[in-house]
Amino acid sequence: MYTEHTDKLKQVTERIYYLRDILDFTTAEIAEKLDIPVSLYEEYESGSKDIPISMIYAVAAVFGVDPTEILTGEAPRMYDYTVTRKGQGVDIKRYEGYSFETLAHNYIGRNKEPMLVTINSSDKPADLVSHGGQEFNYVLKGTVKVTIGRKSVVLEEGDCIYFDPRIPHGQAAVSSVAKFLTVIDKDN
Repeated sequence: MYTEHTDKLKQVTERIYYLRDILDFTTAEIAEKLDIPVSLYEEYESGSKDIPISMIYAVAAVFGVDPTEILTGEAPRMYDYTVTRKGQGVDIKRYEGYSFETLAHNYIGRNKEPMLVTINSSDKPADLVSHGGQEFNYVLKGTVKVTIGRKSVVLEEGDCIYFDPRIPHGQAAVSSVAKFLTVIDKDN
């Protein structure tokens, strides 16, 4: 079945292939730089496996490009400031019931990645992930369970958490639909 999600994933994987090709890297070289098996990298690049957002950022770092270029095909353009109007962020749908809207994609050289995340309790929670930097989550709507390693914390609207995202973590909606702001500091 053809969906908008499938089309976006295909565009992302085509951009990754294109960048790898023009930079003259093999899949084995990229997999080694990412510290993942070659077969897993090839599944990501072919689109046969969904690419976690953290992997898109890692691939962008290896290629020396802003993640926005992989996600949208366009480079960020703003140096002094950028404004993202309500509903105008770049949507990234990685898993059913778990979608991201990037909020500063047009700012050149950003070291933080603010995103609105919407999750739905009726869908299976995404697998736990880990990545570098630091992470901040602020609940805007509903109730969110944040799992960090073996510990889970339930956050209500207005609550927040700041944590080390190198520890496997994930969020799940306790209420039917929950929305939270996440800010990931990519430089640590």
